[in-house]
Amino acid sequence: MMKINDYVCEVITKNKMNENIIEGIREFVENECKKPSSKYGYGPYKFHFISTVSYAEKLADELGGDKELILIASWLHDIGSIIYGRENHHITGAKIAEKKLRELKYPVEKIELVKKCIFNHRGSRQNERNSIEEQIVAEADVMSNFDNLPGIFKAAFVYEYKTQSEAKNSAKQKLERKWKQLHFDNSKKIIKPKYEAAMLLLT
Repeated sequence: MMKINDYVCEVITKNKMNENIIEGIREFVENECKKPSSKYGYGPYKFHFISTVSYAEKLADELGGDKELILIASWLHDIGSIIYGRENHHITGAKIAEKKLRELKYPVEKIELVKKCIFNHRGSRQNERNSIEEQIVAEADVMSNFDNLPGIFKAAFVYEYKTQSEAKNSAKQKLERKWKQLHFDNSKKIIKPKYEAAMLLLT
């Protein structure tokens, strides 16, 4: 029969291992963003990944789900975009995640759940989400847009070659779409002040 002290040590050891895996994944994503080959440079790490993970952690604390899995998937959700570009990045990202997590000897059954979160985080996949973890990762991804208005304009000017007027309208329409994609009351409560401020600025 396991003693209390043995059980406590086992729990502490497991938590430490989990923290190490999450930190390892964070470092992997940051390093990929730093590489000259990164499709969008270092910016996404600083202005998108960190924000997404922060919102995902907050939602996990409030709504439940496997927090470790949610954090790992949140760090990896757009890694396909960084390495290969946005086209099919949910597919390439899931493959990259599997390879990296296998290297870290993450449990196979959990790898499959992380892959599902990444594969279904895109708006076009919203009807395929079956778990709270998938829903939280997708929701946090949407929420991060409201922290990155400069990035939205950068995309409009640099990658889409829009005029100032076109960029303004495009940013407004994008944030309106993103607002409508929020499903949790918790998310809407957090984002509403930023959404209203953005709409005021972009009117």
